[in-house]
Amino acid sequence: MSFRWPNKDPDETLDYSVDWSRFLDTATISSVKWFVKSSLFNTKTELAAGQNLTTASSSATTDSIQNVSQTNTDTVATINISGGSNNVEYTFFCQMTDDTGSTAERSIKLRLKER
Repeated sequence: MSFRWPNKDPDETLDYSVDWSRFLDTATISSVKWFVKSSLFNTKTELAAGQNLTTASSSATTDSIQNVSQTNTDTVATINISGGSNNVEYTFFCQMTDDTGSTAERSIKLRLKER
């Protein structure tokens, strides 16, 4: 099951978060990695902080989305997202490792719509 964030305009730069508090119980987040795939390019790719993922297909379709920055507290992981292609749905994957060494991943859908 995927969660869903509110739609984003391709010109906006916004923060999106995953709250891990119910999953963690008394543990805390040690590290977070973000991955993304889009409906145009169905390949899951790590999107590190400051990285701009630009992909192109043989039909000259270009797709570009950026992880401007990322932060986390003991229980919440946040990514600041910029860019993306209008009318494209992205799936972001938040992979979290806690202080006990356990790793979990959540997928979140994000649709880009011109406002």
